[in-house]
This record gives sequence, C-alpha cells and structure tokens, in this order.
Amino acid sequence: MTDTLKMEDIAQVLAQRLDSLSAVVDTQELSYVDEVGDGIARVSGLRGAMAGELLEFKSGLTGETVYGLVQNLERDEVGAVLFGNVAVIREGDECRTTGHIMDIPVGRGMLGRVVNPLGDPIDGLGEIHTTDYRPIEFKAPGVIDRTPVCEPVQTGILAIDSMIPIGRGQRELIIGDRKTGKTAIAIDAIINQRGKDMVCIYVAVGQKASTVASIRETLAKHHALDYTIIVSATAADSAPLQYIAPMAGAAIGEYFMYNGSNGKPASADNPGGHVLVVYDDLSKQAVAYRQMSLTLRRPPGREAYPGDIFYLHSRLLERACKLSRENGYGSMTALPLIETQDGDVSAYIPTNVISITDGQIYLQSDLFHQGQRPAVDVGISVSRVGGAAQVKSMKQVSGSLRLDLASYQELAGFSQFGSDLDQATQRQLTHGARMTELLKQPRFRTLDVVDQVLALFAGNEGFVDDLPVSQVIPFRDELIAHMDSSFGQLLERLRAEKVEGDLADKLRQAIADFKSDFVARRATAPETPAAEVKEN
Repeated sequence: MTDTLKMEDIAQVLAQRLDSLSAVVDTQELSYVDEVGDGIARVSGLRGAMAGELLEFKSGLTGETVYGLVQNLERDEVGAVLFGNVAVIREGDECRTTGHIMDIPVGRGMLGRVVNPLGDPIDGLGEIHTTDYRPIEFKAPGVIDRTPVCEPVQTGILAIDSMIPIGRGQRELIIGDRKTGKTAIAIDAIINQRGKDMVCIYVAVGQKASTVASIRETLAKHHALDYTIIVSATAADSAPLQYIAPMAGAAIGEYFMYNGSNGKPASADNPGGHVLVVYDDLSKQAVAYRQMSLTLRRPPGREAYPGDIFYLHSRLLERACKLSRENGYGSMTALPLIETQDGDVSAYIPTNVISITDGQIYLQSDLFHQGQRPAVDVGISVSRVGGAAQVKSMKQVSGSLRLDLASYQELAGFSQFGSDLDQATQRQLTHGARMTELLKQPRFRTLDVVDQVLALFAGNEGFVDDLPVSQVIPFRDELIAHMDSSFGQLLERLRAEKVEGDLADKLRQAIADFKSDFVARRATAPETPAAEVKEN
C-alpha cells in the first residue's frame, strides 16, 4: 500500500470526478489568485462561490490544474484550501468556480479496499469501479426520519457488551490516553461483525502508513476485510485531506445505509443496510482543522481551536442514526475515538465529543498497566442508549455487574489498611476479584453473546468464587468450548429467553458437572511454572 497519495495524482482524480458529472455547469466565474501560501489560496471576485464548492486553479507556470475547497466566504474574497501540488500555484494564476459541491465515489466495489479521502484506491489493487457519488457534507436525518435504537451491535468484548452495550444507530465514544487499547476495541468490534450483515468502515486520521497497513493485514487475517472499507489520511498527508477523511467515511457509510443490497434506495419494502463507522481519531482531525483555520486567519478560540470545532464534530456524528420503517430501517453506528492527555477528560475536545455522543467507553492507563485488558473504567464509562438493544438474557445476568464491581473496587481500597474483615466482606472481595478476572479478554478473541451470557451466569452463581484467580480464565474458556460442543440447543435458547425456570436449572447442572471435571483435571495436572505462563 502506498504511503501517501502523490501530489500530481490528486489533480487528476478531481479532474476525472468533474468530467464524469452528468449535470453541465452553465456559467463559471473567472478570477485570479490574490495570495497563496501554506496550502491556502485567497481569491477575489468570486461572488457566486458556495461554501464547500470545488475551485479550479490553473498554474501559469506549468499549465497544471489544481483543485481547492472553499472554506471562507468573506466580503471581498474567498479563502480556499488546496489539494495536490500546491507549489505550482502563484499569485495571479486563474481560478474558476465549478458549481460542484465536493463529493466522493461510493459503492460496493469499495469493500475490501483501502482508499484516500477522495475515494481513490491507495492499496495497489487497481481501480475501483463505482457509479454513485455522495457529497462529503450531508444533512443528517431529522427526528421524523429516525426510530429508537432497538438492535444490538455486538462487539464480542464481554466487558462492553455486558455493561456498556452499543445499539445500531448509536454514537459511542472510545476515549483514553495513548496506548491504552482504543484501536484494539474498535478492531475487535469490526472482526466480530463477520456474518452479521454489517458493513464496517475504518477511518484512519493522522496515523502512520505502516499502522494502517498493519490494521489491514489484521482484518484480512481474521477474514474481516471482505465487509470492511479503510479510509486513510496518514500523518504525511496534508491537513485538508485529514480534515475531510471522517466526512468521507460517513459519506461512504450513508450509501449503504440509504440503499438496499440491490443498490436501490431503501424503503419500507427494500430494507436499507447497517454500517459501523470507526473514526480513529477525531483528535487528529481537530488538530488538522485548527491548522487550516489558523492559516485561513479565522479567530482562534479556546486552545487556539476555531469557534465552530464543536459544530464540525456534531454535524459529523449526527449523521449516525437508526432510520424509520419508511426509510428502510437502515442504520449507521459511529465509534469515534478521542485521545486524552494524562487522563484529562475535561479538556476542550474530549468534553465536546462527550456531550455529542450517546455514551463513552473510558480506558484508563492504570488499569491497562495492571493487566486489565480491556482497561475499561466501569465507573465513568456509560451507554445512554444500548441497554434498550440488549438481548433479554444479557440484560438479566449483567444487571448488577457494574454495581458489584464498583463495590469491590471500593472495598479493595479499604482492605489495604487492615486485615480484620468479616466473612461477608471477604466473600464480596473474593467474588469481585473473580468477576474482574472473568472480564479479561485477549485481543482478537471475541465471544458470541450466548457465550458471554454463559460466562456471566457462571460468575453470578458463584462457580468461580472458590477457584484460584489464575484458573478463572481457563475455566471460562473451557466451559464455553464444552457447552458449545455439547449443549448447542440449550445455548440457543439464551438468545431469546431469560435465564429462569428450567433453563436456569439445566445451565446450573451443566456448569456444576463441568466444574467437577475441571477441578479434578486441574488437581492431577502438573503445575505450570510461572515463568512459562504467557499472556494469550
């Protein structure tokens, strides 16, 4: 995969885009560049220019065509950011309006591909044949066109699906310091959508090209690339490309949401598609937008960000929704990522995105370094919507989990100052430690929802309380494998029923029988030296 899009290719891509338009622009305004520098051009005389319109610049030095995007509409001049080989544009060069709002090609041909924010492939696998286009900026559906979130998006991560559930059409923020596992959660969520009729879009903003290549290889290895599109604007790309990358990802997602599998507009008789979009991450888009705004001489606000930075992210994330029946019941779920500095969630950009989204998954550095993976802080993490989309059995077995863990963490802090604890407190500490261990999960090892319900049911019923902490995860994994192979019909009932009555009795008996065999096998097995134990 190429690291960045070559400068000369950008002009060619945009030129082909304009040539392919079916509508003919009747009039074009012609003017000349007044000032150019730092990828910003100022042009006077374009009174008919529109915000977000593409401008066509012609170099008087080489005759090369460069395109720009209108950002500032001022009294006497227009400010535009340039794409492509900006070095060939000089003061006095021609500039024309195109009458065309910037859009990108979209379609099913993009599945499995890596594209730049202009929709052009950068993975070296040839051209992408598409016939549809969507504007990168699009008005979000109104309240009448939406319906409440009612279907789950299973991430396959036990700690999230049980305590911080996500529904189709929700916007759930993943927030935390650098290197705490934010991208890992998003990639696991994409991998877990295999076979669930959901298109996934991973938008990489400001990352190294090698990191994007590694993510692509990971998705391909786990057979997730067939239903995934990667939109990449690397750290080596210009600020305008990083700025439009999340909006390009949203535009691609909207194509699948607003159209059925047959490519026709979704309706009550033609169901729309379901999309999961990961924005990794919006902190870097905000930095790129700040760079653009300052060079456009917009007034700086808090932390030098422009005053409309909140509006930028809100109109992006509002495009994620669950559509009504008349619109085909399609959905677009957004997982924006935000990087914090030293755990400061009260900074400008984090608080902005927290107030826009429907909940947040907060990853804490201390938990990560203590070996809790994923390092989810259940105290500050919350889902304001997804609980309505949980299956009945999951909602039942996870009802008290958050409170149990919060109580355990508080008791664990007090227990450090004294050893005289009553039996009830000791039992609570023991149970909390085992449940905390039960939630640990290695990367790329997603669990089906019935397997998650089974594990939590075993933990709630106390089957792991008398096991050593080191045996909790082996017990969980072996129990799941045993039940999947021998009690398939029983587990299928968990998808639609609550864990009660004869179903609960049969589960208890099956788990008890397995535990007896597990304990017997562990008692006779030779002890593995600690030095040989490796993290999965």
